[in-house]
Formats: sequence, structure tokens, C-alpha cells
Amino acid sequence: MFMPSSIGYDRAITVFSPEGRLYQVEYANEAVRHGTLAIGVKYKTGAIMVVEKRVSSPLMDIDSLKKIYIIDDHVGASIAGLPADARKLIDQARIKCQINRLTYDEPISIRSLVIDICDTKQLHTQYGGVRPFGVSLLIIGIDSDGPQLYTTDPSGSFWGWKATAIGSDSDAIREYFEDNYKPDFTQAEAIKLAIDALKKVKGDAFKNLKVEIAVIDESDKVFKILNKTETEQYL
Repeated sequence: MFMPSSIGYDRAITVFSPEGRLYQVEYANEAVRHGTLAIGVKYKTGAIMVVEKRVSSPLMDIDSLKKIYIIDDHVGASIAGLPADARKLIDQARIKCQINRLTYDEPISIRSLVIDICDTKQLHTQYGGVRPFGVSLLIIGIDSDGPQLYTTDPSGSFWGWKATAIGSDSDAIREYFEDNYKPDFTQAEAIKLAIDALKKVKGDAFKNLKVEIAVIDESDKVFKILNKTETEQYL
């Protein structure tokens, strides 16, 4: 009886398989793919995010579920994957933003913040005794280069986007964006695009979906989470 070729190579994060794969990183990516959906769209003067809040029990307090986090006045993030892992990275990001303000008297650039988060993620792919963070972050903000939208993955890689999604059904959302996205959208049109994509992917289940929306615009450069009344207007 032959043993599977991959046996033993997922016992430690420091061990590559013969094909050059790190299985624990791939397992972390699976945690992200099974996470709740988070969608981000850049528009002409800002960026928005729309997230799904999944309730596992009717007894659960929906307001206690955190899917969108304010990192600094000009930047925020949503998550897909393990919320406990996300808290560590969000706390680190908040501290990094405050250090930058105290040191340079200006808000941190979004790319610098993303790189710092991904440096921590990458370190957890090369040392024994740790495991990769099982979470991806979708980050939107505004800096001197204008509106920004980035995603990070458990390996420590990151990408900039015009429109994207992380979590379950993210591939279908990106396919929808490839056909329908336009860079000259207004804020309302960008939110509508994200919600239309969510409706298409979720089908009849959309009616019972709990949704949260956050926005940032060049007019005030402040990251805001919309309240229930504002969210319902878009839905």
C-alpha cells in the first residue's frame, strides 16, 4: 500500500513538499475561502466595502459580530476567515498608524500599512512553532495617491484592485465585476454594483442576508460605517 505523496509535509510550516508547496498556508487559504464574503469597489473619488454578516444561531446578537474595522480616520478593513486571527492584525495596524502620526505628523500611506501587515503574515510562514494567519483583509482608504483598495492573503502576498472580493463566492463576484465595473462610478453606483453582485451570487438567500456597508470619500477622507437606516436605503 502506497502512502499519499503529501504525508508529513503539513506537520510543520517550515517544511516544503517536493512540489514546493507549504500545505499549512494552503489550509489557511481554505479558511479564507470558507469565510463570509467581503466586497470592495473603488470609484472616482473614493472606495466602498460591502460585507456579509453570517449568523450561526437565531439567538446570536448580530451587533456583536465585527466584520468591518476602523483602523485610522482614513483607512478601514473587512475580513474573511478567522476573526480571532484578524483581531491581532487589526490591533497591530492601529498601532502602526498611531506610530506614523506621532513620528511624521501625518497619516500613514495605505501601501505602507498593507506592507507592514503582510510582513507579519509572511513571518508566520517561515518559523517553527507558529502557524499562518487564517484570514485575509480587504483594506480601503485614501492617502496622497488617492483612493486605495488592497487585499492581503495568509502567505503575506498583497494586491491592489479596482474592484474585488474575498471569502466564499469571491470568484463569482470578481467575474461579475469584470463585466460590469466602470472606473467613473459615483459612490452610490459603486455600492449598487456591489449589492447587485451580492444578489446575483446569493440568489434567494439574499433576502435574509445581514449586510454592512462602509465608505470613504475624498471630500472628507474619513472612513465611515453606515448605520442601519443608511444601509437599508441601499438595500
